[in-house]
Amino acid sequence: QVQLVESGGGLVQAGGSLRLSCAASGLTISNYYMAWFRQTPGKDREFVAVIVATWRGGFTKYSDSVKGRFTISRVNAKNTVYLQMNSLKPEDTAVYYCAADPSLADVALEREYHTWGQGTQVTVSS
Repeated sequence: QVQLVESGGGLVQAGGSLRLSCAASGLTISNYYMAWFRQTPGKDREFVAVIVATWRGGFTKYSDSVKGRFTISRVNAKNTVYLQMNSLKPEDTAVYYCAADPSLADVALEREYHTWGQGTQVTVSS
């Protein structure tokens, strides 16, 4: 059974940092596109970052809104993906979701991903 479990969310002041974790089971993360999306009430899920499968080069890509502040990484031995979030802003407040897919065309499209975690809340106070 494929499962993604996020953790690490919480309440932080603007300018602070958080690290989110996505522990995977039933799949090998190095063979998958592993991404983070976020969602606020009434809006669609927004792409945040992706780390591409090793067989496609293993590179990373970020949305413009988080580039330079967030870093996505993976530890294959733990089968876990991380999202290090620095210099947090109130507009980063959202539920953050981990997503995975073995092959896709557009890394930033929600519909391309077929496995999702349950989400973790991140709240940034001003």
